[in-house]
Amino acid sequence: MPASLQWAMNLPKLTSYGILIAFVFSLVWFALVVTAPLMVPSHTLLDLSGRVGYHDNDAQFASLSPLPHAVYWIGDGECHQIAERSYYINGNEMPFCSRDAGLFLGLVLGFGALLFVRYKIHPVLAVLGLVPIGIDGGLQLVTSYESNNPLRFATGIIAGVVCAMLLAHFIFAFKDDKPRPKPTPALPIPEKSVV
Repeated sequence: MPASLQWAMNLPKLTSYGILIAFVFSLVWFALVVTAPLMVPSHTLLDLSGRVGYHDNDAQFASLSPLPHAVYWIGDGECHQIAERSYYINGNEMPFCSRDAGLFLGLVLGFGALLFVRYKIHPVLAVLGLVPIGIDGGLQLVTSYESNNPLRFATGIIAGVVCAMLLAHFIFAFKDDKPRPKPTPALPIPEKSVV
């Protein structure tokens, strides 16, 4: 075998094409979220604070080119984008808060690992993996506690990995539940007659 093809023979086998699709989708989305502030002139989007479920910042996005406009528009509707809870790249606020950015990165990491390792998450482990984001986000919601961006980002990563594992569990189950061809019945063996 030529040495140039030897590396291809050593690649691990993919667990599922569904996981590969989820990985590529989450990787492209995370890349868009991170690079969108770089596609905007520096110090253009300084405070996008708003409400979840509303498009509060359409006027700020009007002059953006189509790709960053689309990413920021989705972020505006799906995230609060509170300036103090967001990271800045190129002097621009990211389209999603630090916790959401962590979730997106966690999905990439989780699906990336599950490309090569088939693992069905135990329900107890899934709940335990969501406890940090529940405590950190829940305490912020009901008390005067204010988390910090690195902690929000870290709890988002953990929750993103758990969500990837849960989604992969369903993808694996769907793959395993496909109807399999029925085995061909064996031909009956004729009985010997006793004379």
